[in-house]
Order: sequence, then C-alpha cells, then structure tokens
Amino acid sequence: MDKRDLSTLFRERLRALLARSGDNQSAFASAVGIDRSALSQLLSGTSTRLPRAETLLNIASEYKVSLDWLLGLSQDEGITGEIRASLEIEEGSGDIERTLLARWHAEAVGTKIRYVPAGFPDLLRTQELIDYEAGITNRSPEAQAKEAKYRLAYNRMPETDMEVCMPVHMMEIFARGNGIWSGLPAEARKRQLEHMAELIDDLYPTFRLYLYDGRQRYSIPYTIFGLQRAAIYVGDIYLVLNATEPVRTLTRHFDNLIRGAVVNAHESAEHAQQMAEAI
Repeated sequence: MDKRDLSTLFRERLRALLARSGDNQSAFASAVGIDRSALSQLLSGTSTRLPRAETLLNIASEYKVSLDWLLGLSQDEGITGEIRASLEIEEGSGDIERTLLARWHAEAVGTKIRYVPAGFPDLLRTQELIDYEAGITNRSPEAQAKEAKYRLAYNRMPETDMEVCMPVHMMEIFARGNGIWSGLPAEARKRQLEHMAELIDDLYPTFRLYLYDGRQRYSIPYTIFGLQRAAIYVGDIYLVLNATEPVRTLTRHFDNLIRGAVVNAHESAEHAQQMAEAI
C-alpha cells in the first residue's frame, strides 16, 4: 500500500476512535502516552509519517482494536494481539439463522452488499424451483426455502442496499427449459419468471439486479459484505477474504460486471416478465 494511502487510512481510523471514545484530545493523548500537540499533528494530515511503534501499540491496546485495522490493512477491528487470517474457509451448510453467512449479512446492514449468485438469487426463487433444484443437488428443500425467506426478509429492511449481477443467458436458458432445467415444466418456469419480475419490481431500488453478457465477462459466485469481507462460494464452503486489498479487487471486478450489463437494474423486472410471456 502506498505510504500516503496508509497514512490516510490510519488518520481516518484514529479520528473514528477519538469520536467513539468520547474523550477530548487531551484525555485521548494522555491515554495513549503522547502529548496533545502530537495527537493534533497526527489528526491534521500535514505529514504522511506514522507514529512510533510504541504509540501504535498503545492506541491498539487502550481502545481494543487490532493493529491491522488501525493501519488500514484489515476491515476487522478484532482485538489486541489477534492476528486474523486474510483467507479463511468456512462451512456453508446448515440452518441459515445459525450460519456465519447470516452473521455477515447482519454486520453489513447499512452498507452495500454485492452478490454474484451461483444460479437464480435465493430470495427470487419460487417453492417449485427450490423443490426441483433440491432434487438435483440433494440439498434440503426445507433449508433452502428457509434461506430464501431469510434473504427476502433481509432485503425488505429499509436500510438494505444490495446489487446483484448474473449472466443474462442464465435467464434465457431457464426460459427455454434447457440445461439443468430441462425437467421443469413450462408452466413452472413461467411462474418462476413472473414471480421474479414481481419481486424485482417490489424491492427496487434497494435491491438491484443487473444482467451481464456472459460471453464477454465471467464471474465465479461471491458476495461482498460492504468493505469488511468477501465470501467466494465453492459448493458447501466459502473462501472468506478479510484483507482490504482483495476485497477492493473483487469490488472492482463486480463494478466491471455492472458496466458490462446488457439489462440494467431498472429494466430487469420487465425483462423477466418478457421472458415469462415468451414461454
């Protein structure tokens, strides 16, 4: 990371700690072992120099945050002395309300969530589609239905802000009944697309679906929870990225998917309805 960027992130987080502490600058400076003028200089941004290691340790220790967070190397505040892995593997199966996935969504409330699903977004699936796909994947339809309800309820919260990107050809293949959906009756496919169109319209603009050209761009399924973490879906497990730079890189990738959208968010409900009418 560039020294100026590191200094800027440190200054932002130092200001956040000061505001959160409720202390004035004199009390804050005294608590971490420096004088008030030194603290003012650190907060002013007139220099890109960071404080001495001893001061950094004192700040982290006094205000119970990790050094990585204080220096902008991680979005996870953690606790003093904790070294959090930048890459973790987490189980993805089980009751949605008890999984880390649910906790990550809860922690990200009020920030933007970016989501590239492996198939149709869970919250947009009908019970017919859930039952059909469960028969193929041998996953519990009850657990999937519960997850769909959880995600829908989450997206109805007024503070939710979610963007979703999926390839446009997935909807087209579904409408024609090709691929894994060859055994799903036409009427069930039509009901799914009508249900999808209705929900997309109902949830807009806090839920925005973009359809990109999968021939021009490619993406694995993943979710970015604000600036805090990203979870890459690889079946029944998630590869979880906690470090700042990988999360930013995935965010740029997601933004490029949006730039390449052939159906934008305000058009996706109508597009799904047109697909339904064509069946």
